[in-house]
Amino acid sequence: MGLFDKLAGWLGLKKKEVHVLCLGLDNSGKTTIINKLKPSNAQTQDIVPTIGFSIEKFKTSSLSFTVFDMSGQGRYRNLWEHYYKEGQAIIFVIDSSDKLRMVVAKEELDTLLNHPDIKHRRLPILFFANKMDLRDAISSVKVSQLLSLENIKDKPWHICASDALKGEGLQEGVDWLQGISCVILL
Repeated sequence: MGLFDKLAGWLGLKKKEVHVLCLGLDNSGKTTIINKLKPSNAQTQDIVPTIGFSIEKFKTSSLSFTVFDMSGQGRYRNLWEHYYKEGQAIIFVIDSSDKLRMVVAKEELDTLLNHPDIKHRRLPILFFANKMDLRDAISSVKVSQLLSLENIKDKPWHICASDALKGEGLQEGVDWLQGISCVILL
């Protein structure tokens, strides 16, 4: 297989690998989203809160994603910055039913965007306004307004309404991320 991999690489046919940071507050659905993106035979039935971080891999037709699922618990958020340099894209997950912590999510996003390892890089950011199945959920448009996403001018970004438990909205996000990552990595 090594020869075929090398030949595919020389011909430009080998899948490019993208390192993605999956960030957001605790209980926003990051691990559930990543689990749903894996092939069905590799999905976990019981999702538990991430302590520290975990690494997951999945593939699309043209890219191989290595996703760093970072814990969103307050005491672990300071660890995020240790992975910024390696990141080539960001998935930022928001619990769209948690209106009380929307301000905290915005603060974390602002801190992320102003970090020296992120600020001057054109990293694509995919936002999942997750938990749209819950009665208290606000629309992705409202989430976008509350997070002031319109102020992000120097990075490509996209927001998708999602329900990670059912997998709704996830493919749209991955398709966008795949398309923008292919353009940026070329």
